[in-house]
Amino acid sequence: MDSMSEKIQSEKKHSRREMGISWRLFGMLLIFIVVMLLIIWIFQVVLLNKFYEQSKMEEFEITNEAIVSSLGDELLLERTVFSYSIKFDECIRVFEVKDGVATQIKSADINAGCVIHHISADELSSLYSKAKQNGGRYIKKVSIPAKAESSEMGTIFISIEQLDNGEEYVIMLNSEFAPLNATVSTLERQFGWIACILLLGAVVLVIIISRTICAPMEKMSASAKLLAKGDYNAKFSGGGYRESQELADALNYASEELKKTNNLQKELVANISHDLRTPLTMIKGYSEVMRDIPEENTPENVQVIIDETERLTSLVNDMLDLSKLRAGTRKPEKSEFNLTETVREVMNRYGKLTEKDGYNISFSADRDVFINADKTMILQVVYNLINNAINYTGEDKTVRVTQSVSDNKVRISVSDTGVGISPEDLPLIWDRYYKVDKVHRRAMVGTGLGLSIVKGILEAHDAYYGVESKLGEGSTFWFEIKLAK
Repeated sequence: MDSMSEKIQSEKKHSRREMGISWRLFGMLLIFIVVMLLIIWIFQVVLLNKFYEQSKMEEFEITNEAIVSSLGDELLLERTVFSYSIKFDECIRVFEVKDGVATQIKSADINAGCVIHHISADELSSLYSKAKQNGGRYIKKVSIPAKAESSEMGTIFISIEQLDNGEEYVIMLNSEFAPLNATVSTLERQFGWIACILLLGAVVLVIIISRTICAPMEKMSASAKLLAKGDYNAKFSGGGYRESQELADALNYASEELKKTNNLQKELVANISHDLRTPLTMIKGYSEVMRDIPEENTPENVQVIIDETERLTSLVNDMLDLSKLRAGTRKPEKSEFNLTETVREVMNRYGKLTEKDGYNISFSADRDVFINADKTMILQVVYNLINNAINYTGEDKTVRVTQSVSDNKVRISVSDTGVGISPEDLPLIWDRYYKVDKVHRRAMVGTGLGLSIVKGILEAHDAYYGVESKLGEGSTFWFEIKLAK
C-alpha cells in the first residue's frame, strides 16, 4: 500500500510539472511570432537599402539594353532616351566615339539633381578610362551638388558598347538615390506596435483555444478518472469539435465495453462457482455416504463420483483451452482431412444418447469434402455446437447437422428446435460465460464455455461463423471454411 501511495503521489507531482496545452500553444505562437518579426525586420529594415540599390541597378541595366538595341536608328534612339528617362527618372547622355573623340548624340536632362550634365571634360575622360579598365562598365556614387546639405546621393552608370560594325558608343546614366532613413525609422516604430498587437493576439487566441478545446479535454480527463475508479456510468462530451467528439465517442464506447466486461466477470464468478460447487458437492456427498455406510460402496455410487470428476475435468480443460486461445498460445496445426467423414464419426458417438434419451440427431451431406485445418480443433468446434444444440433444443429433442458447399467453401450448420434467441442477445452469445436462457437450458452436456471456444478456434482459422435465430423457432449455428485445393 505504501509503494502504491508513493507511486500515486509521484504521478501527481509529475502531472503538475507537465506544461498544459494552453501554455504550450502560447509558447509555440510566441516563437512563431518572434521568428516572423525577425524575418520581416531583416528584409524590410536591415536589407531595405540593399534591395533599393539593387532595384536601381536593374533599372540602369534595362535602360542601357534599350538604348543599345536602338543604336543606329536616330528616331528610335531619341524616342527610347526620352521615354526611359521619364520612366525611371534618369538623366541620360549618349556619346559616339570616333578616332578617340567622343561626341554627344542624344541627351535627356530631366532630373534637378543631375550630375552627368554638369561634370567637366576631364571628369568625363576619367570615367571613360575607368570603364575601359573595368571591362566596359563602371558605377560611381557621388554627392549631388544642388543638395549638398542633404544626405541624398547620386549614382553614375557608364557603359562602353562596341557594335558589330566596329562603332563605339558610350552610355552614361545618372539617378538620385533617395535617402531611406526616414522610411526605416517609420518601419521601426511600426514594428514595435505590430509586435505588441501580435503578442496580445496570441494571448487572446490561447484563451479562446483554452476555453473551446482544453475545457472539454479537462472534463473528459475527470470522467476518465471516474472510469478508472470503476464508475462505468461516466459520460464523455467532446464540446462540439470533430476530433474531441470522436475521442469522446471512443471513450464512451470503451466505458460501455468495460461495463459489459465487468458484468461478464461477475457472471463468470457466479457461473464457475456454481459449476464447480455442484460436482464437488456430489463427490463429497457420495464419498461420505460410502465411508459411513459400507453397504453403499456400490459400483453405481462410484460411477457417480467418476462422472462428476469428469465434469470437473471438462470444465477445467475448457477454461484452459479458452485461456490459450485468448492468449494466442494455442496455434492451429493444419493438415488436410475429410471433414464430412469426421462429422460422421462425431455423429456415431452420439448414438448412445439417441438410444437412451430419445434424441433425434441427424446429419446430411451431398458429398465428401476436404479441408486444410487443425482436425482436433475442428472436432472441438463440431462437438461444442452439437452439445449446445442438445442443451437448448425443443421438446421433440431434434438436432439437425447439415453440410453445404458453395463458392469453394463448405458450411456446417447445426440447428435446434428450441425457444430461439432474442435479437438483443444475438451479439452477446459468443462472449465468455454468457448464457442466454438459463431456464430452458437442460445442463446435460458442456460447461457453458463452448461458444467462446468455438469463436476462438474459428478466428484462429480465419473462418466465418454466425447464428440465425427466431424466438419460438429455434436457432442455427454455422461456420464456413475454405475447401482444400
